[in-house]
Amino acid sequence: MSRFEDSVVVVTGAGRGIGLAIAARFLAEGARVVLADTQAGVLNDGATTLGVPQRVLAIACDVANPADAARLADETDRRFGPVSILVNNAGISPKHKGVKALIADMDEAEWRRVLDINLTGAFLCSKACLPHMKALSFGRIVNIASQAGRTRTDIAGAHYAASKAGMMGLTRVLATEGGKDGITANAIAPGRIETPMAAEAGAAVNAAYLERIPVGRLGTPDDIGAAAAFLASREAGFINGVTLDVNGGAFMI
Repeated sequence: MSRFEDSVVVVTGAGRGIGLAIAARFLAEGARVVLADTQAGVLNDGATTLGVPQRVLAIACDVANPADAARLADETDRRFGPVSILVNNAGISPKHKGVKALIADMDEAEWRRVLDINLTGAFLCSKACLPHMKALSFGRIVNIASQAGRTRTDIAGAHYAASKAGMMGLTRVLATEGGKDGITANAIAPGRIETPMAAEAGAAVNAAYLERIPVGRLGTPDDIGAAAAFLASREAGFINGVTLDVNGGAFMI
């Protein structure tokens, strides 16, 4: 398939896990892909894994830094052309010896850092990319939320759950404001996905979670990549402001 042959795609938090799988999916469908991450080493490893250097660009940046977010959009434009698709995937979910911090024990600095990266980062990157999309009269923003923002969670901390619930609210506003310019915004709420972040919770936690999934397996990063590619495609042009649950049936509404 080559649905994205003329597209320039930016994926944040793309050094590994879900972000790297999303980038790989767009690359496989013909896009020029920009990988953004704070860790230059991990980022470069991810770019090497993808191959196709003429269609992959790695940019080290902190999405929570307004200057970095603006530089990400501008450098992408200079090297590949204007951003037409943005996937806000960057996120952290701190654990302490594999366990979340309770609200009573949570450090305020940790709370702020999670909100800064997970939610403010998505706001800043969207704000930076929107002018490029408006110039094209076309754009797709896909925000990676979480099941933890949809329903109760025993695994994620309050800061993570709040940031992902906020991501869905941000998505609805982006969808409302961008529609007239040919820009849609949608969110994906993954359930339990086999990633390094999920592994931090420990094998016992993941095994217990598996019992709650009707399809009988944990999700894979490729599952999220497929969903992101669909929402970013022209076929999904009348889907706007939704949150797509990708969780194997662990949470249903």
